[in-house]
Amino acid sequence: MTSFFVLFLIATEALAIYLALRAVAWSRTPQGAVAWVVFLLSAPYIAIISYLFLGHSRIKGYVVARREYQEILTGVETARKAFPPKEDVENRGFIAFEKIASSPILSGNSMDLLIDGEETFDAIFEAIDAARSYVLIQSYIVRDDQIGRALKTHLIAAVNRGVSVCFLYDSVGCSRLPNSYVQDLRDLGIRIYDTNALRGPTKRFQLNFRNHRKTVVVDGKTGFTGGLNIGDEYLGRDANVGPWRDTHCRLHGPVVLQLQLAFCEDWHWATQEYLYNKIDWPSAPAEDNHDALLLSTGPADEMETGNLFFNACIAAARDRVWIASPYFVPDPDITTALKLAALKGLDVRILVPANKDHWLTWLAAFAYFDELRDAGVQFWLYDTGFMHQKVVLIDDSIAAVGTLNLDSRSCRLNFEETAMFFEPSVAEDFEIMLEDDFARATMLRKKITEQPYWIRFTAPLARLFAPLL
Repeated sequence: MTSFFVLFLIATEALAIYLALRAVAWSRTPQGAVAWVVFLLSAPYIAIISYLFLGHSRIKGYVVARREYQEILTGVETARKAFPPKEDVENRGFIAFEKIASSPILSGNSMDLLIDGEETFDAIFEAIDAARSYVLIQSYIVRDDQIGRALKTHLIAAVNRGVSVCFLYDSVGCSRLPNSYVQDLRDLGIRIYDTNALRGPTKRFQLNFRNHRKTVVVDGKTGFTGGLNIGDEYLGRDANVGPWRDTHCRLHGPVVLQLQLAFCEDWHWATQEYLYNKIDWPSAPAEDNHDALLLSTGPADEMETGNLFFNACIAAARDRVWIASPYFVPDPDITTALKLAALKGLDVRILVPANKDHWLTWLAAFAYFDELRDAGVQFWLYDTGFMHQKVVLIDDSIAAVGTLNLDSRSCRLNFEETAMFFEPSVAEDFEIMLEDDFARATMLRKKITEQPYWIRFTAPLARLFAPLL
């Protein structure tokens, strides 16, 4: 028994050293590498288990069809020729967005802003009810509550009309979703799968990679994405949270096929089945002729596309950078870019919620506020309920709405998506919406030393967990 125990200790220490070396070689930041090395060597019995679940920064085996399949590459190139965008005459770096997305900016699109839950779910249900061929739907969170059951009713009605339905959900976000909800849909002919658990044992250590995308595509012609999951709280029905402020969008035109392509890639990862034959390039143009791009990001990308998106947006700004995000735990390069933009005299505003739904992430933000405020960045605290939208407005030329939060998890670890429009008229709509949000918010003026004692002392500690927040 004694010799077995000694061998166990030696094996554990050896594994901890191996994982520490692996963390040094593969961690995306020096700070993350140092944190894992210290944790693994000082507390190996706890750290080894933590590392197996949380220590991975890349996901293997995920097929990005935009890079891998000649048929998709040919279709993308065909769409580029059929729907060429206007030239980037002001040299805003639009080509960088195309390279980040591995997809072109396309003309022939339209977008409707959907503000808050009632408008969003009404539009989604209306589109599902009008479906003739297929519905693709994906959500990070699905609840078996009033709005979740309403979605089920509309999907079942679509299936009864002969419409094909493919449904993806995330096992982490849907940890409270009862199996009966899934089984009811499956029994009625809806193909519904968990993006994280279908590969069984081979994916048991990928808990850290979450699919945070919210997608609806109907017949390849109408698409939706934005901040709203499927749950009553997104309609402000949770008394503990109060009114819920969020933004979604309805898309038409070839950008919908870019959204559909992202869904097909996730579907292939979950099921090993190809849905790419449902993408018929090129699509018909929408009534408006807006230039747009659907940018999908995630840990399968060759570069850190989430961080690059925010940095490219900030670099493109000449007058203003307005960002709304429920969480603010940025990487150092984004922090530097925001400070430089403010120091140049740009109007840099970050809208965050005054209230909280995740304590640790909310606390960590206070450890960032002062250094950016000293450079001239304004922080506005939305205090009329909870603010959950993910919106970026750059000058009067770039407007984006999607699922991408301004935190390390969204930028590094989650699968995300955001719809970008390069049109002054769309930017004007975003400006009107955000000005109304700022009117419902209060500018942060207190330094962290003026905050309550518990925030002063816990915020710096929470910031230590930034790579996982």
